This record gives sequence, structure tokens and C-alpha cells, in this order.
Amino acid sequence: MATVPQPSQILLVGQKIRLIRKSRRLTQASLAAQIGVTQSDLSRMENGEYKVGLDVLFRILQVFELPLSRFFDEIPAEEAVPSPSPHTDDEEQIVEDLRQLSDESRREVREFIAFKKMQASHRERRLDRVESSELSREQEDD
Repeated sequence: MATVPQPSQILLVGQKIRLIRKSRRLTQASLAAQIGVTQSDLSRMENGEYKVGLDVLFRILQVFELPLSRFFDEIPAEEAVPSPSPHTDDEEQIVEDLRQLSDESRREVREFIAFKKMQASHRERRLDRVESSELSREQEDD
């Protein structure tokens, strides 16, 4: 019986593609052209709106020169730098709480964090669009 991917899994694959793409300094348009999809389809895959088909994933991995077995272990260069240890009491408590969780619960926490990051990113993009449209209107008024 086949396992149906959960929305969070679809989102995590898309986010992983985005992280690796950015770490290799590729634009969405460039990667999309190399793998034979539209830029908007790639954007939707990265945002978890579209499932990434296995054939498309293999083409992406070919461009990244990355074996499938390493796809989920790949850490972009800018993220490979060890993060500093927590400095605030709140951060220390979060780390301690996380250490006490089961592996499954930790995975759920990571998925939630990925979701919150995506939410913040979408909010930021909406603000950018609003600011851009306001700027356009101001220029039209001049």
C-alpha cells in the first residue's frame, strides 16, 4: 500500500529544493529552464503548493549534481556554519525541552518551525508587493 505524502512533507521537499537552489546561486527561472518546467510551477513546488514528481526531482538533482540519497542530508554552505550556543534563558529552555522529546516529536517541531518560516516568508512577500504597488501608484501620481 502506497503512502500518501502529507502536506508538511511536500512543503519540506520544496523548501529543501529552494535552500539548495539558493545556496548554489541559481534563480528559479534558471533552474526551471534547465529542468523543463515553468518558473511559476517551480515556485509552487518550492512553496509546497505542487507535489514534486519523481521525474522532476531527478532532473533537479541532476542539475544540483546531487545523488538522491544525499538530497535530504544536503546543508547549504551558508547554513553549514555552526550556530552559536543559545544566549537567552528562553533559548536554553527551548533547547532543553527539545532534548527531552522523542525523535518523532522533534520531527514534528522541525516541521512546525519550517511552517512558521514559510508563513513569515509569505507575509514578507505580501508586504513587498504592497510596498511595490504603493510605490508604483506614487510614481504614477508624479
